[in-house]
Amino acid sequence: MDVVPIVILDFGSQYTQLIARKLRESGVYCEVFPFSESIEELKKRSPKGIILSGGPASVYADDAYKLDEKIWDLGLPILGICYGMQLITQHFGGEVIPASHHEYGKAQLSFASNSDIFRDIDDGSVVWMSHGDKVEHMPQGFEAIGFSENSPFAAIADTKRLVYAFQFHPEVHHSAQGVKMLKNFAKNICECESTWNMGSFAKEKIAQIKEQIGGRVVLCGVSGGVDSSVVAALLSQALPPEQLVCVFVDQGLLRKNEAKQVQDMFKILDINLVTIDARELFLGKLKGVVDPERKRKIIGETFIEIFDKEAKKHKDASFLAQGTLYTDVIESVSVKGPSKTIKSHHNVGGLPEWMTFDLVEPLREIFKDEVRKLGLELGLPRDMIGRHPFPGPGLAIRIMGEVNEKSLHLVKESDAIMQEELKASGYYDKVWQAFTVLLNVSSVGVMGDNRTYDNTVCVRMVESVDGMTATFAHVPHDVLESISRRIINEVSGINRVVYDISSKPPATIEWE
Repeated sequence: MDVVPIVILDFGSQYTQLIARKLRESGVYCEVFPFSESIEELKKRSPKGIILSGGPASVYADDAYKLDEKIWDLGLPILGICYGMQLITQHFGGEVIPASHHEYGKAQLSFASNSDIFRDIDDGSVVWMSHGDKVEHMPQGFEAIGFSENSPFAAIADTKRLVYAFQFHPEVHHSAQGVKMLKNFAKNICECESTWNMGSFAKEKIAQIKEQIGGRVVLCGVSGGVDSSVVAALLSQALPPEQLVCVFVDQGLLRKNEAKQVQDMFKILDINLVTIDARELFLGKLKGVVDPERKRKIIGETFIEIFDKEAKKHKDASFLAQGTLYTDVIESVSVKGPSKTIKSHHNVGGLPEWMTFDLVEPLREIFKDEVRKLGLELGLPRDMIGRHPFPGPGLAIRIMGEVNEKSLHLVKESDAIMQEELKASGYYDKVWQAFTVLLNVSSVGVMGDNRTYDNTVCVRMVESVDGMTATFAHVPHDVLESISRRIINEVSGINRVVYDISSKPPATIEWE
């Protein structure tokens, strides 16, 4: 979109993309740009408001991130969050100092005055604090509109200049009414309209795909997961059949019986599918590899090699389509700001120079929950849309250590049992993601009268909305007990099952 009602400037917070997601949920379109974006580029978007994200740095650091000073002269409403608040305070002449201790966790926000940005928000609402610096003295013209027990200036505003600042993070799930606050800023302060939805996004993307591709051919890698299936559906609606080649690479790292399920699913969708059996190739390249980053790189590079080889069989094949999401981008490398790299993703970062075709990534700017809505908009079946997320490198990153036939068998069989039990209990649709991890750690057990020294499987289930943050799922003990009993009894080579109760952050959802 050329017009962007709300511009979000990224200062490195891991939650920057969540601000965009929350606003889009309210029907307000927004995009994230690096803090260093030029004033000329921002003006081209004709924004009605600007949000300054949080970030890990201090405004007093030697390498502190600074805005283009001309942004302050645009006369647009501005909302600063955490680091953004410190920038606002510093620019307008207030004082920011290092806090005596970092404030991290839940706090109760009390109102010091009436403000449109808190319209219909409960006094005493829970918000999430995460900061090292704090405002000591407000700039002239500002007033405190909200405070907490440890933050007398939890929210400040200059209503004449329409500049607002929060010490807390309204975008995260822990801020109970944070979505309303962002919505109030966009609609009450910036006077934005709710015009953003997946129907309009689909029409726009289909038009963009037609324009980008022209009369050439697209190679679309599919796995049967939600992301690649939605990409394939988008392309099939934008292009005639002869311009779309969907390729399914069976790399041997899929869940039990998944290869056949993928092929059957594309028959139902009436989309032509080329299947390539590359199981031996992938396992051969992964032999002896234990480092998770090397696994990801090997798998990603091998996928690219296979697609390039397949492309040469199709006249005019010029593009490779991928299901890259916002979360893939932010966790791999911040292409739009200084966010910290968490881990690489096999489908992020562009193509090697020797490739002869360009990328098509129609989902790159949307989140997983938006992808699901888009899939329904495109007419995909609900059982496909409701599938749990599955990593691009597949089971390779759910096996600690070397990937081989024995390890794949153990993780596939244990995962299949867990999926069956979750669906039977009705909990499959209640959790965001669930899977088993083979730890490749042996421990002593007793089966019958015999001593065993077998492997351990970890069950991982999380509740989340977008994958950026997650908490472990509080699944009933009887369900977990059934999963554990069946895995140990039915999968030879496993004698112990553990449950992962880590949240994200500090842990990631996947183990590798």
